[in-house]
Amino acid sequence: MSSRIVIGDWESLRADAQVVRHEVFVLEQRVPLDMEWDDMDASCLHAVAYDANGKAVATGRLLPDGHVGRMAVMKFARGQGIGGAILERLVGEAKKRGDRAVILNAQTHAEPFYKRYGFLRDGDEFMEAGIPHICMRLVLA
Repeated sequence: MSSRIVIGDWESLRADAQVVRHEVFVLEQRVPLDMEWDDMDASCLHAVAYDANGKAVATGRLLPDGHVGRMAVMKFARGQGIGGAILERLVGEAKKRGDRAVILNAQTHAEPFYKRYGFLRDGDEFMEAGIPHICMRLVLA
């Protein structure tokens, strides 16, 4: 699947990022609405991937402190490299602004995915929104 990734602020990408996040986190993974939407979105750099028809199929965000979060790919678009492309763009943005590391809280089943991009486990498993997670870190400098 060919895709185009747009990097921008919450105001410009909110509508498309919300569609993906609602589908993946709220509907598919049953994350409570009040846990999915937070006040951090406004201060984050967002990435949204679009398919050839211009439909939003994936998203992620980079927080001011170097955390990557809210990585989500629509079910029909998984396994095609789109999530990896979003992650690489966000890591690239972190490098550009001089971050020393990128940190993320990965769902434990996604640990092998993040390992492929150089992230290493950093700490013990914990629960978030009823889903097991682990902290992972990629040192940039």
